[in-house]
Amino acid sequence: MLKDVDEQLEIVLRGTVDVVTKEELIKKFKKSQEENRPLRVKLGLDPTAPDIHIGNAVPIHKLRAFQSLGHTAVLIIGDYTATVGDPSGVNKTRPIITYEKVLENAKTYLSQAGKILDLKKTEVLYNSEWFKKMTFHDVIQLASKMTVARMMERDDFTKRYNAGIPISVHEFIYPLMQGYDSLMVRSDVELGGTDQLFSLLVGRDLQRDAGIEPQVALTTMLLEGIDGNKKMSKSLGNYIGITESPGEMFGKAMSIPDNLMRKYFELATDLNSDEINKLLNVDIHPRTAKAAMAKAIVQRYHNAKDAESAAAEFDRIFKEHALPDKIPDIEILSTELVNGRIWVARLIVLCGFATTNSEARRLVQQGGVSINNDPIQDPTLNIEVKPGMVLKVGKRRFARIVLKESF
Repeated sequence: MLKDVDEQLEIVLRGTVDVVTKEELIKKFKKSQEENRPLRVKLGLDPTAPDIHIGNAVPIHKLRAFQSLGHTAVLIIGDYTATVGDPSGVNKTRPIITYEKVLENAKTYLSQAGKILDLKKTEVLYNSEWFKKMTFHDVIQLASKMTVARMMERDDFTKRYNAGIPISVHEFIYPLMQGYDSLMVRSDVELGGTDQLFSLLVGRDLQRDAGIEPQVALTTMLLEGIDGNKKMSKSLGNYIGITESPGEMFGKAMSIPDNLMRKYFELATDLNSDEINKLLNVDIHPRTAKAAMAKAIVQRYHNAKDAESAAAEFDRIFKEHALPDKIPDIEILSTELVNGRIWVARLIVLCGFATTNSEARRLVQQGGVSINNDPIQDPTLNIEVKPGMVLKVGKRRFARIVLKESF
């Protein structure tokens, strides 16, 4: 039996921004109860990268909320839409990703989404199931459903056009493809970030045009990255991955600006409003609140024991300035040494903490490199290599150096 309508609204509207429309959502909930028929709630994910971060996960958790209420979660893996590229929130045409790369990325998406959703009760579809069957005539027919003027209502398109930044024709196709997905699965509700609202509304238009009751468009807030500036993104390096280790997740969460704590509490943890308000009370020290937030994030993707261990390890490193209990061994070939020494930038690259020597030099210049807790400030320095010495780069990356003879 589905929960009372008011209870359902309270649960699904937490952290939402747009509901188009709330009145329609209430009607759908009531009709669902009267007919004892679960709503079909759609979320599309484009596998443009191999991993999901906690920003990507916000609408997935919203889908899980609907699923927990007894509704049908419809997860669409956008293997075709990913090759076009979502123009939302970008100021230039995205590079087109190959279909082979999309499929490679898609392999990890389901297992990662399974950390949040009950995949046994989730309807998983790939939009290639319908797009690969379309003829060019079908594409033209779909394109006829939208005018250029309507497309230019998108804020990002308008800004690019006014700035003289090119807009490729295929970018106009993307919201039509996303809307067509809604038509194919006959969704009652579609979820997405606030940058997805236009495409969600296109889905409503296409359904209405086909004589289907239009879906409700429900958007969630976008989560800024741990730098506190731009939207969380793997390409910007300001993300917390949902498959990262507890220690890595905890450490990254502790670095977010204080002014973002409430937003992270609401979007990235399972704590309720009362618990959040207590932790953000003026009598609670911000560091104490942030540690509670970091533990809640870790617990969401791991467990309570891992969260406590990550917090204790963080305190050991940053309060007591001790080394972590577990430091990975990194083997360095003896042939890399000259008279028992190695250039510090080369050592950083060999340990995998930088991809180029110039990047490694910058890390040293920024004061983020130490050997056995002794800061290294000269990027030209040649380090005497001693087996078992510990290289630290940044706040959370450690390597214990192991020398290996080459034969």
